[in-house]
Amino acid sequence: MENSNSNSNSNSTKKPHAILVAHPLQGHLIPTVHLAMKLASKGLSITFINTENIHHQITLSNPTTLSDGHDLFTEARTTSGLDIDYMTVSDGLPLEFDRSLNHDQWVGATIHCFPAHLEVAVAKIMSSRPATCCLIVDSYSVWGSKLAKKFDLLHVSFWTESAMVLDLYFHLHLLKINGHVGPGTSSRNDPIDYIPGIRSINRSDLTSYLQEEDLTTIPHQCILPSLEDTKRADYILGNTVQDLEAHCIKAIEAHTPFFAIGPLFAPGFTKGPVATNLWAESDCIQWLDSKPNGSVLYVSFGSYAHLTREELEEIAHGIRLSGVNFLWVIRPDMVSSDDTDPLPIGFKDMVCDRGMIVTWTCQIAVLSHRAIGGFLTHCGWNSTLESIWCEVPLLCFPLLTDQFTNRKLIVDEWKIGCNLCDDENPVKREEVVRKIKGLISGSKRYELNVKIKETKRVLQNAITTNGSSEKGVEKFIEKLISGAN
Repeated sequence: MENSNSNSNSNSTKKPHAILVAHPLQGHLIPTVHLAMKLASKGLSITFINTENIHHQITLSNPTTLSDGHDLFTEARTTSGLDIDYMTVSDGLPLEFDRSLNHDQWVGATIHCFPAHLEVAVAKIMSSRPATCCLIVDSYSVWGSKLAKKFDLLHVSFWTESAMVLDLYFHLHLLKINGHVGPGTSSRNDPIDYIPGIRSINRSDLTSYLQEEDLTTIPHQCILPSLEDTKRADYILGNTVQDLEAHCIKAIEAHTPFFAIGPLFAPGFTKGPVATNLWAESDCIQWLDSKPNGSVLYVSFGSYAHLTREELEEIAHGIRLSGVNFLWVIRPDMVSSDDTDPLPIGFKDMVCDRGMIVTWTCQIAVLSHRAIGGFLTHCGWNSTLESIWCEVPLLCFPLLTDQFTNRKLIVDEWKIGCNLCDDENPVKREEVVRKIKGLISGSKRYELNVKIKETKRVLQNAITTNGSSEKGVEKFIEKLISGAN
């Protein structure tokens, strides 16, 4: 266990102190970092706990920023005066262990090994920070309530996805009773219209894990108990917006107090003072500067989910045949960590200078660029919120977890995007061509742009001084302080 920084500010011992534990995935780390900075900016003292593996990956990807013993929050402390300590603990696996290739072993370690290391860290913190009032953990943690109870702390669950997803998990018993989840349910195609807060959805709109018939796999052993643990939390913080998901939030609040405090972005929606990327960023701005306004399709399937080689090849040929300019993020493990070049043979030569392919980039810088006209996306929640903020319409190709439910919101509820293909058939290059052309230069582009501007205004209003999200943060802190006294 390594304590990378101990804030020397003597006043920090007088502030309410929160321990914030990051879930070791890119898509969860980013909003958790922003949550830490948001709470610290409101006067809380924070100890941020990261896994050694994630810290190691970020350090390798940001050698200049994190050189000379600097930790993730060094710049945030020195430039903004934020009271954030930083600590790393083991997730129970060696640093060199390939977590991408060995997913189930990694999940098992986060359930059984990580909590033991975390308990030692919390005990150490508590011995030096008696003003500690709460433990804030990702909602996908199975051990949050137990650990908080052991140290007599308030248990705060941080929900990094849409409220609709949490609403579905909180009413899993209804899905089981009505035969839409579990063994023998894959043929069900009738609408699900009995979940509080949700008018109607299809089985294909459920999270990928709820669409599986076998609910006993290793991922289910983590996800389903963690959502039951979230119900036991004293409070839930949600990276969403009250006016976007009011009905789902109301249904959740029937179980547990919920504060919508999103969207959690870096200040000014620029590259923030904290390094969070697990891969080195490529600089795409000069290339984008050379392209006309709205002419570039941005393609990224996030940091975690995998495509099959067949899916990737069909999408690649569709992009090539569409004739549009494109910027494509292809992680080294996009298909598998032992297949680092899955593109069709000769693809790069065929697209020439109208395409740029990178392993990772600063997504907010890309989406903010005038040249971007659309986003072919996996529908991750961070990507969804960032696209709305940048008014970039979405072409949806969900792959895993919450992405199918997010697509429901994007396409059917908010009407700010469209599907790349239907759920019944595999993706085909001809359909990819048609959808890309419609998004970048067709009539669909206009109607999507109108809707996404309307949706952005909801986000903007929420984070104003008197907006719902700012009030949500303030109400949460009031509860935190009163509950700790």
